[in-house]
Parts: sequence; C-alpha cells; structure tokens
Amino acid sequence: MAHEKNHDYHILNPSIWPLLGALAGFVMLFGAVLFFHGSGPWMLLAGFVGVAYVMFGWWADTIKESQAGDHTPVVRIGLRYGFIMFIMSEVMFFAAWFWSFFKHAIYPMGEMSPITDGVWPPAGIETFDPWHLPLINTLILLCSGMAATWAHHALVHENNRDDVKWGLTIAIALGVIFTGLQAYEYSHAAFGFSGNIYGANFFMATGFHGAHVVIGTIFLFVCLMRVMRGHFTPEKHIGFEAAAWYWHFVDVVWLFLFAAVYIWGG
Repeated sequence: MAHEKNHDYHILNPSIWPLLGALAGFVMLFGAVLFFHGSGPWMLLAGFVGVAYVMFGWWADTIKESQAGDHTPVVRIGLRYGFIMFIMSEVMFFAAWFWSFFKHAIYPMGEMSPITDGVWPPAGIETFDPWHLPLINTLILLCSGMAATWAHHALVHENNRDDVKWGLTIAIALGVIFTGLQAYEYSHAAFGFSGNIYGANFFMATGFHGAHVVIGTIFLFVCLMRVMRGHFTPEKHIGFEAAAWYWHFVDVVWLFLFAAVYIWGG
C-alpha cells in the first residue's frame, strides 16, 4: 500500500516548536542586550521562560515518539551522531575561553599600554589556592561521573534498575554539591568580573562550566524520573546515554580548567 511505511526512518509531523524556539531565543537575546544597557530584566526573563517552555515541550514530544516505537535502530544512530556533533560544538565553545586565557597568560600586556609587558596574574589579583576548595570540587565532580558510569553499566549490562536509581541519585546529589561549593567560592573571590582580564576570563570560563553542570544535573534528574517510569531498557536508552556523555564532557572540561586556570594560570 502507498500509505504504508516501508523504511526505518521517522517522518516527523509538522511542529510549532522550531518557530516558537526561534522567537523565544530572539526575545531572550534582545532582552539581554537591553538589560546590559540598563533596562529592566523582564524581556530577558520572558525570553528565558519561553526557551525553557520550548525545551520542555519539544523533548517531551521526543520522549513520546520513543515510547511509541518511532526511534528505530536507524533513527537511534542518527540521534547519537547528532548529540556527538553537539558535544563537538561545545568543545569549540570552551576552546574560545581557553584560547583567551592562554593568550593573556602567555603574553600579558600592561594596563596603560598594550605594547608594554605585563605580569600574570595581573598585579593586585589574589588567586584561589587550587589545593583547597577547587581540589575538593574536582574530586566531587569525578565521583559524580563515576556514579553516572555505574548507573549506565547497571542498566546496559545488568538491567539492575535499583543500581541505576542509586547511581543517578548519587551523581545528581554530587552535582548539586559542586554547584553550591562553586557559588561559595565565587562569593569569596578577591577579584571581580570587570576591571581586569584575569577576572573576566576566570568567571566566563568557570561560570559557563557551572551553567553546564546545572544543565547536566537537570539532564540526569530527568533520566532518573524516566528510570522510575520504566522508560529505559538495555537496548533502548538514548536519552540516558546522551546524559552520560554530556556529564563526562563536563568532567573533562573541569579537569582542563582545574589544571590550566587554577594551577598553571594561578
């Protein structure tokens, strides 16, 4: 029959989410520009709420498609490739901040003239001791990654759902602790974001990483909720796999930040 499906691909129905996502993203960006120029944050917040709503609705539809059996082996391969490309784009995003940090660390310039030599860190900057709170945060994040790996192994190789729940719970809890300790560290920083290139690079690099930790923690929490609903199987667990990849990417970025920014750059 002409209307019967004779291929392994998933033909999507018309969706409003791409249009709503573009509009919400534009509102959030425009609101951010206004906020940076002294206007209120309301348009920025409205755009953020819109983007969050689109993310929730779009991914909820994706989960429904998976439960309906639309994610065939061919579709799952495409989803894996797509997420790998997303992580590659994230690698290049952080490469920009590392590039800026190394450039200013290796070739520091004077404050009054760009042609005079400077020092790094800039004069008057009191950096963090990497062997106290930063080291503790490093161990916490690594342990969180180990817990996520344990949960993934328990699902794929043992189909032990209790261990999956415990592994995800531990990973999420450690992610929340990491975020809390990073906020505590920021509150005790002896330098600010503006007025010096060290502070700008430090807060942009570690701050965006912190945002990724928050996103990854939410990602793992959604996976935990799905595990409790029985969504994942040893054969079909793309969402969980993507969350684990993302969390390990966050771990690796932090190791580079710890080595480059806290130890070498300090």
